[in-house]
Amino acid sequence: MHEMTGYLLKNCAAVIVDEGKGPVVHRNVDLLTSGPAIQAIGANLGADALPAGTTIQDATGWFVYPGLVNTHHHFFQCFVRNRADLDWTKLSVIEWLDRIYPIFSQLNEECFYHSSVTAIAEMIKHGCTTAFDHQYNFPRHAGKRLIDRQFEAADLFGMRFHAGRGGNTLPKSEGSTIPDAMLETTDEFIADCARLIDTYHDTSRFSMRQVVVAPCQPVNCYRETFAESVALARDRGVMMHTHVGEGESPVIHARHGRRTVDYLEELGFAGSDAFYAHCWELTDDELRTMAASGTGVSHCPEPVYLVGAEVTDIPAMAAFGLRIGLGCDGAASNDNSNLMHCLHSAYMLQCLVSSARAHPVPPAVDFLGYGTTGGASLLGRADIGRLAPGMAADLFAIDTRRMDYVGTRHDPLSLIPRVGIGMATDMTMINGRIVWQKGEFAGLDEAKLFADAEAALSTVEFQ
Repeated sequence: MHEMTGYLLKNCAAVIVDEGKGPVVHRNVDLLTSGPAIQAIGANLGADALPAGTTIQDATGWFVYPGLVNTHHHFFQCFVRNRADLDWTKLSVIEWLDRIYPIFSQLNEECFYHSSVTAIAEMIKHGCTTAFDHQYNFPRHAGKRLIDRQFEAADLFGMRFHAGRGGNTLPKSEGSTIPDAMLETTDEFIADCARLIDTYHDTSRFSMRQVVVAPCQPVNCYRETFAESVALARDRGVMMHTHVGEGESPVIHARHGRRTVDYLEELGFAGSDAFYAHCWELTDDELRTMAASGTGVSHCPEPVYLVGAEVTDIPAMAAFGLRIGLGCDGAASNDNSNLMHCLHSAYMLQCLVSSARAHPVPPAVDFLGYGTTGGASLLGRADIGRLAPGMAADLFAIDTRRMDYVGTRHDPLSLIPRVGIGMATDMTMINGRIVWQKGEFAGLDEAKLFADAEAALSTVEFQ
């Protein structure tokens, strides 16, 4: 139950307000919250008596943004960062997968918990207030309570968390890249999805916990795994997610006689309750097919640098009307969990290749939208992703009275995609609670969190 407290953010330099018709900058206004929700945005809100329990926060110089919504990550990969021996540029994709999956298969329950703590902490520091994680790694020795531990980690910080229960069912002997130690049967996978939905999935307004049925990817699963995922998700009314269009379409065509998008459409793993990660190799016709069904895309820009593949055609996706969100992706292909940085990377990558594209790069402000309202749409949420009365009090603030922002403050909407923000937020609020401010997590000892995570990491063998 949420404590009925509130905050008055007084004298904000700018608040990015969206009443459902797109973002607009409101200058020199106050923002009032009560419990989990925004109550009002306007001038002189403290002139009359404030509700009991309201704390006044001086917000002079602050730009206040809607909290960012991460739509694709692999938290467990935070234990495989900044390693020269796993450098993409020195290995082929198959060599890299063969090298890294055996490492993944070593992780134990404590590793999954502490890697989740690590990812969530970094996301919150950089303005992310809702996180979707695609947890597809279930080594047999680690047990089945890995996502339970992720919910525990999210609760520790007060993060709004959507858990993607992933899994892999196709043996390496039949063409997958998955070691036997990471394999599950379809029945195991579906049973645990059902358990997690029954235990955690909350559809109420301002829900902090939801579950997504998310088989890892078509190349590493039997056809029946996806078919049964659709049946379960539609029966329980939850979202579906998987990896699509990152080089596997020719393999799927060889196995099933059609490329990935058509294969998933045929299975019913498509629609307004489905979203795919990556999608960089898809044709215009495939993008139009996805747009027609309402299937969304989680674009993860930063792996593009490491993988060296083509830059995802976001202008075409936008022109065809696809729903677009942004994701960090896992640390194996992006060594950070900074979604705010992804807004900047996404925009700049599109500018880099714009002369070769049929459609113009969307305006910079649209990339802020992909990271907020777009992400909320992918996750099926109408209560997060924008700042307006009645919406969730999920937001972050940047004090722009710094040399970093000289000459930029005239356009808060484009600031993050065009200029980028290289430091942590001054404040992050989730569900009406301040979870990060003045360099500290509310009620937590970051030094202890760090030491515990490093200790868990030390149990992993990289050779």
